[in-house]
Amino acid sequence: MGNGVIIELQNISKKYDDEIILDNINLSIRDKEFMTFLGPSGCGKTTTLRIIAGFLEADNGQVIFEGKDINNLPPHKRQVNTIFQRYALFPHLNVYDNIAFGLRVKKMKEKDISKKVKEMLELVNLKGFQKRNIASLSGGQQQRVAIARALAVEPRVLLLDEPLGALDLKLRKDMQVELKNIQKRMGITFIYVTHDQQEALSMSDTVVVMNDGKIQQIGSPIDIYNEPKNAFVADFIGESNILDGVMLDDFKAKFSGAVFQCLDKGFAVNESVDIVVRPEDVDVVPYGEGTISGVITSNTFKGVHFEMIVDIDNFKWMIQTTDYYPVGTKIGIVIEPDAIHVMKKSEYSGMYGDYSSFSDELERLSDVTEEEE
Repeated sequence: MGNGVIIELQNISKKYDDEIILDNINLSIRDKEFMTFLGPSGCGKTTTLRIIAGFLEADNGQVIFEGKDINNLPPHKRQVNTIFQRYALFPHLNVYDNIAFGLRVKKMKEKDISKKVKEMLELVNLKGFQKRNIASLSGGQQQRVAIARALAVEPRVLLLDEPLGALDLKLRKDMQVELKNIQKRMGITFIYVTHDQQEALSMSDTVVVMNDGKIQQIGSPIDIYNEPKNAFVADFIGESNILDGVMLDDFKAKFSGAVFQCLDKGFAVNESVDIVVRPEDVDVVPYGEGTISGVITSNTFKGVHFEMIVDIDNFKWMIQTTDYYPVGTKIGIVIEPDAIHVMKKSEYSGMYGDYSSFSDELERLSDVTEEEE
């Protein structure tokens, strides 16, 4: 990308009462980058966004914008604009006046405003909607007006706080593509907050995974998926089997009672580690032919594949396969060296990655009850 840094967060901390919300956050955001803060409710991602916007003051640390400290700059003086989950459109103004609002505050000439509004409506695919009243628009259309309004004033940085949270799945997917295109066309830095892993992976140049007020990992979506830093990241991004293991030597790991070749090195001999194996990377073979074996305890059809829970050595694995095996089937399992990812032990070791209590119902419930921070 080769762009310079536009925003730098240096040692940002924030407490509410005695609870630490942000614990010494350091982060560089590049010009024209699409960066996403990803993490569960309460991890500090929205707080970080609000500190960048100036709605919230950090207890200590600096927000640096193009080399200048902007800690004491009020929100309207910062070259950033925010889109919230609840769009915050003006219900008494029509589409045109909503988009023109910020331009009028800036005392722009009406004929220039008219040109700009038209341009913005085309950008968000709402040509011909100028006169429409806000209440007559669908959620997706209101979302587009909010984007047009925020971009009309040409901010250098756009902050988006779970902006697609209220939309249904299909519309969300369409809007993800749309937002990504708008960001590329406008060449503006987008800083995006979500707890939806798919959203983060599909839209971002850079993902910042947060938990407990700390940055757990920063990287491209591919890095974060393929090379998670710890058990929290591995579990939060997609499904993962996370096992206790030992590095016997470079390229040699022991877990689930067997020794496997892997691609990792640089660990101490016999160091205790966490092993990640993604469900889609496990090869199922006839019983007795694999490195390890197990019994299928449940099997769910997912459209493209079957999602099986398999008991291997009293640990429940999730395995995805395109072949059907009935519950109770004994199977063999082969894991290629590049499917094994070795991580250092962390405070999250032993907390994730066993599917013994897994059920789709629970997964869906936890999505529905996601509270805002």
